[in-house]
Amino acid sequence: MKSEGVKEDMNTKTVRISIVGLGNVGRGVAEVIRRKQEEITRKYGIDLKIVGVADLPGAVVDENGLSEDAIRKFKSGETAEDMTTLDMIKDVEHEIMVETTPTNVENGEPGLTHILTALESDRHVVTSNKGPLALQYGKLMDLAASRGKELKFEASVGGAMPIISLVKDNLAGNGIISIKGILNGTCNYILTRMREEKLPYEHVLKEAQERGIAETDPSNDVAGRDTAVKLVILANSIFGRNVSYKDVEVTGITEITLEALKLADDAGYVIKLIGEVDGGGSGECLKVAPRLVPKDDPLNVEGTLNVATIKTDLAGDITVIGKGAGPIEAASAVLSDIIGIYSF
Repeated sequence: MKSEGVKEDMNTKTVRISIVGLGNVGRGVAEVIRRKQEEITRKYGIDLKIVGVADLPGAVVDENGLSEDAIRKFKSGETAEDMTTLDMIKDVEHEIMVETTPTNVENGEPGLTHILTALESDRHVVTSNKGPLALQYGKLMDLAASRGKELKFEASVGGAMPIISLVKDNLAGNGIISIKGILNGTCNYILTRMREEKLPYEHVLKEAQERGIAETDPSNDVAGRDTAVKLVILANSIFGRNVSYKDVEVTGITEITLEALKLADDAGYVIKLIGEVDGGGSGECLKVAPRLVPKDDPLNVEGTLNVATIKTDLAGDITVIGKGAGPIEAASAVLSDIIGIYSF
């Protein structure tokens, strides 16, 4: 879907972008745009220009494009803000807002307001933020459609692992029966290390925190909440269900013992935190729980890798594997969504 405000020079379209949220993912998006800019222009005829960045509560803008140094100085506080975040979204001319603020599953803020404001201001939106999608998916998609704009969110579910685009683009025409897999790299890392090194949960969790794999407060990951929120997004966007986080049966990994892992190993299995979702109906499924996975099963991936098996009526089972965590990995999904809006 093309935006009327896009400037064209010969066969190249200039696409102006704002980034809201300069955490790891937001800075990763800025980095991959800079790194890939010439290649993107050559391949897709798109000149991506970052004209505004915001890190609550303020923003810095430059209609000619912000340099890497300008973004760094703003993030470090060396440069004063030009305006508020919402003013940037509303008033600075640009085609796409990239929303990468942290996920809040309580009320979706501030990301929800950012996305609503951008759509109401006739911007396309690309986001890695799970909260607004998990809480207000229908409202957001209806608003995007009414404005003739795109709302894309590949990075919110699988990081660099393309689940949504694979289903909607490459598996178009297939009936999607179910999706199940490992959607949280932190949990997979912990279970992998516990099994391979015979280390207790608390030891591996501390190790993961020291390596930056687990958050200081890891509860969203290890309790299964992060996986549950991703399932809600998949249920609503792919299966057309109308569910929320409270509808998901959730069991995390905090009670898994070395003894349980050994018993599974001796029987030819591994224990993985698996999320499962289908189209609903009499056998509806929407749950997260530790499961026994055969060692030769495609879902048996190690470390921080994510994996999903998509069961279809025509193509059979399709399994996709990728890095589910990391700023550059998430940024790659954001970049793909951006290109998808303007390439045909």
